[in-house]
Amino acid sequence: MYSRAYKTLTSLPPLIWVGLFLLLPYGLMFTHSFWLVRDGFLVHDWNLQNYKTLFTNPIYLQVLFRTMRIAAAVTLLSLLLGYPLAYYLSFRSGARKEFLYQLVIVPLWVSYLVRGYAWKTILGSDGVLNGALQYLHITHAPLEFLLYSPFAVILMLTHIYTPFLKVILPLSLPGLIAGATFAFVLSLGDFLAPILVGGPSGTMISNVVQSLFGAAYDWPLGAAISVCILVITLTLLFATERLEKRWSFK
Repeated sequence: MYSRAYKTLTSLPPLIWVGLFLLLPYGLMFTHSFWLVRDGFLVHDWNLQNYKTLFTNPIYLQVLFRTMRIAAAVTLLSLLLGYPLAYYLSFRSGARKEFLYQLVIVPLWVSYLVRGYAWKTILGSDGVLNGALQYLHITHAPLEFLLYSPFAVILMLTHIYTPFLKVILPLSLPGLIAGATFAFVLSLGDFLAPILVGGPSGTMISNVVQSLFGAAYDWPLGAAISVCILVITLTLLFATERLEKRWSFK
């Protein structure tokens, strides 16, 4: 219906946009990962030192594996919460379906930071949860592990990312895979939840990248870690896409 010139002209703006604001930044990040910082200055000395540091320094590996464990825990909890809820909304809710569905997606209307500070209020030593536990004489002192811990990060991220799980039984595998992928990938790259409720023991790999690009001024190492996270994410997306196509119902 349309000439080749028309198709080319209509395709150029989005291609230029993607090239400038997606591919070019990725290319710059990848390039920076092969450079070094010496005496506070960025040196264009091509090498693999940053990747060697990433895979030999136990601190970075520990934080990376902790991040993947937290992301996996968030994904699993989101599935355990989202699957029964989706089933109930689809087959058991009746006339209340729309109302209940709105209650599920209401958290998406609220700012991420507002939800984060709400969890700080709930989990803090003088927060709602500790106050209720002491009032009911279940505990005699505030539970310290509720805030500034991996537990708090997992709880907050589960609350934030569970609404992305749109699964309906019995044809749920494609939606299940897509929702789980969303939850894992978004949790893997999250850096605000560890800042708000994680504390030192809840630090995730994105916080390390933020520090390296910020106060530490080690952009090359930060870029190398970012490339590693990007490779993990793309590998996961590719694998889940293959599974989704394989298990999709025609």
